Amino acid sequence: MIGRGWMAMVAGLGLAGCGSVVPSKRLPEQALDPVQGAGNLAATAFRATAVATVRQPATSVRTGLYLTWARSREVVVGNVPVSVEPAEPPSDPPGSDGFERMLDREGLPAAQPGTVRCLVDGPRFFREFDRLLEGAERSVDLQMFIFDNDDIACRYADRLRRLSERRRVRVMFDDLGSTWAAVAAPDTPPPGDFEPVPDIGRYLRDGSAVKVRRTLNPWLVADHTKLIVVDDRVALLGGMNIGREYYSEWHDLMVRVEGPVVKTMAEDFERTWRRAGSWGDFAWVLPERRMPEVDWPSSAGRVRVLRTDAAHGTVDIFKAHVAAIRASRKRVWIETPYFGSDEIVRAATAAAGRGVDVRVVLPGRNDSAVMHSNHQATARELIDAGARVYRYPGMTHLKAMLCDDWVLLGSANLDTLSMRINRELNIAFREPRAVRQVRVEVFEADFRKSRLVRRDDTESPVAPLAESIADQL
Repeated sequence: MIGRGWMAMVAGLGLAGCGSVVPSKRLPEQALDPVQGAGNLAATAFRATAVATVRQPATSVRTGLYLTWARSREVVVGNVPVSVEPAEPPSDPPGSDGFERMLDREGLPAAQPGTVRCLVDGPRFFREFDRLLEGAERSVDLQMFIFDNDDIACRYADRLRRLSERRRVRVMFDDLGSTWAAVAAPDTPPPGDFEPVPDIGRYLRDGSAVKVRRTLNPWLVADHTKLIVVDDRVALLGGMNIGREYYSEWHDLMVRVEGPVVKTMAEDFERTWRRAGSWGDFAWVLPERRMPEVDWPSSAGRVRVLRTDAAHGTVDIFKAHVAAIRASRKRVWIETPYFGSDEIVRAATAAAGRGVDVRVVLPGRNDSAVMHSNHQATARELIDAGARVYRYPGMTHLKAMLCDDWVLLGSANLDTLSMRINRELNIAFREPRAVRQVRVEVFEADFRKSRLVRRDDTESPVAPLAESIADQL
């Protein structure tokens, strides 16, 4: 994904690695032609600069200032390998009441009642999405980093267009992420008669009642969120976008969430939707949509909604990762496509050093050449500390961590972009049934499928250079 000219470098510094945001193999019947693609990218660049400055002046200024600080900070952190691990781990392990109270004291958003069910891989997620679309009674709100223009994306665009005839349908996607994805091709060919649409936003809107907005990209900062809310009562979130990679090519995870916590997600969608409109930062002068009253099912679980948001200096997802790893007693199991956070690597190696079962699953075939090389250095550091590192057969885009009896998952990769810059949405929970599902269906299943990495496998002459570049990704 990275390293294909100046456009790739811009994307690497401005976007989270999340799908085909930079062209790989060109399939003329699938990807847009160069002229059309360049025109779309030019329009996106204009919206990311001029339009964002006018519509979102406060957001642009705050994001720019925070971005300057975050980038400078990573240069220091990545080149001064000083551990800041506490002499003794916190007294309460992840999954305990004491650990939850500690997260509350750290200022993380409070846990709310809710239930979680995992949807591993595209077939399960898209079948659930189909069922929710079929049963929608009032509304479907969808936010994606990438709403692609391939045959799968167009199939779901058509479904949303038809649904908009009788239900309220709102679609929001990241401008730069979706535009760049349109000039790349999935690995597998589309049906022979398929023609990609030039602009998925226009395609969704034309001839239908679908309302469409693009989240803008001041300073090339992306909104990497993946969230679907149906009838303000059921939410789907995780790592998958709408497109062929996620439907059938990559290993990934979404979760279905129900309960009062969904109201928080619906309200978050509403705020993002308003800011993405023509009023931008000034949308606060408009009347807010009144949230409908919903009869929530009873729930024994509690779910904590966490964000990364550069415009507000929010790094809750990073804080939660580090706190859980430092507090772990039994295990730290991680699966991620992009592992570039030096601080999280150091926390994991410290955990392994005190006897915690640390295991990390990385892609065997990564869509980012830089991250693939960086993972050689990361794997060596982890193995030297006593951790086990696995290579999944193919591309795993799944982002999850299991610490003792507590789970953290969502859209965020373990890299600088997701931990500090791009906007991300994760959840954390400790409900035993949901935790067991993650343990069995995600981690134990993937350990069996994956190959254990030996230290000799981590030899790479370019790993140190890749690691330096990855510090900024």
